[in-house]
Amino acid sequence: MTAAAEGGAPSLTPAGGLRKRKSGSDGSGTQTRDLTRPASPDPLPFPVYDNHTHLEFEDGVDQLDPLESLALAATAGVRGVVQVGTDLETSRWSAEFAANDPRVLAAVALHPNEAPRLAAAGMLSEHLSEIARLAAAPRVRAVGETGLDFFRTGEDGRDAQYESFETHIEIAKAHGIALQIHDRDAHEEVVATLTRVGAPERTVFHCFSGDAALARICNERGWYMSFAGTMTFKNAPALREALAVARPELVLVETDAPFLTPEPLRGRPNAPYLMPHTVRRLAEVQGEPLELVCERLAANTERVYGTWDMDTDE
Repeated sequence: MTAAAEGGAPSLTPAGGLRKRKSGSDGSGTQTRDLTRPASPDPLPFPVYDNHTHLEFEDGVDQLDPLESLALAATAGVRGVVQVGTDLETSRWSAEFAANDPRVLAAVALHPNEAPRLAAAGMLSEHLSEIARLAAAPRVRAVGETGLDFFRTGEDGRDAQYESFETHIEIAKAHGIALQIHDRDAHEEVVATLTRVGAPERTVFHCFSGDAALARICNERGWYMSFAGTMTFKNAPALREALAVARPELVLVETDAPFLTPEPLRGRPNAPYLMPHTVRRLAEVQGEPLELVCERLAANTERVYGTWDMDTDE
């Protein structure tokens, strides 16, 4: 292993070790995913950033540790990532990793599906207070992923999700950093909450999952739309329609690795080095030269999160 940066390397894994992505099966225990790691794509002509990834996960038969993943990403034209927390353990590790590696910025939050469990245990307020503390670190540049998820949480858990989401919004505004939104089957409710509470200046719909109508709302409000590998899926024409109407200066790109591997590799282990597949498809949909799109994506990402240069950290 190589040291992440001068001044001390972070732990290569969160306190509990790398998390394993659950492998898909057909219900009988038979593996339905190809777990071999894809080959590296041709590098992008201008380096971009993966603004949402989960380096704490491992997946596949040829696993990458976080440092190996970052090194491989650089060869593909991905110069840096935003490492995203989903609970206290991963948020603490994300902040630590970013503090020690110039290729990494951090986002910290409690995933919306964590909120009902924590509320039931009487721990939600305590955990939110710790997220607020972590958000003050110089290389924590976003609060996320937070939001509403009505796919996995029923009516009985929604009050806790709303409480958590609204508190995360206030934390992002208090620290003047971006907000990364997880929005699943809750488009109208997310927009209504942002409108009622007041969205941070830089609000990002992570893994944008809406249609052209939601993209137009984002255009009007100045909210950023981050497109993942789902945009390349054959069964996702609505996402490409949304991208086509999105204001180009509001478009970001991500992997959400190890999930959402882009076509033609759907289902295989994902990592930041595979982002060129999504970027190339994005440029096709936008109908613009690849290098121009890459330059704009990099500029958009730095506008949201600031520079990755550690020399500028206070």
